[in-house]
Amino acid sequence: MAGTFSQIYIQIVFAVQGRRNLLQKEWRDEVFKYMSGIIKNKGQKPMIVNGVEDHVHCFLGLMPVVSISELMKTVKAKSSKYINDHKLTPERFEWQGGYGVFSYSPKDINAVYKYIQHQEEHHKVQTFKEEYLELLNEFKIEYDEQYIFQDMI
Repeated sequence: MAGTFSQIYIQIVFAVQGRRNLLQKEWRDEVFKYMSGIIKNKGQKPMIVNGVEDHVHCFLGLMPVVSISELMKTVKAKSSKYINDHKLTPERFEWQGGYGVFSYSPKDINAVYKYIQHQEEHHKVQTFKEEYLELLNEFKIEYDEQYIFQDMI
């Protein structure tokens, strides 16, 4: 075969440093659009970026031209620089170290998209910690909670 063909659907979830509620509703959509642009410029297919005050979900089609860790390093660095350069928060903005990555089959695309699209409604009934641990358990990812939520324990 002459070409490389793939379509890998992933959701990446990460939090604001210290899990602070810094992503304010009046400007976070602008930041999410900026993050989508970063993902696209890295040769990936952003499907939706959304979240609430303390965390973000990125759902994308991953192409094998970049590693997930390289992509996340770029997304976090450039988006935090954007937030700081535009003085969107009263203090220096940073993302928490680490992230969760979860893969999906093509049949799950619509459900995952809708789930991410409705984050505000979802978090009226479930905390981020509950959501994140549920994802880890659903995907059978082993973890030690002391290394996930050091600032929450």
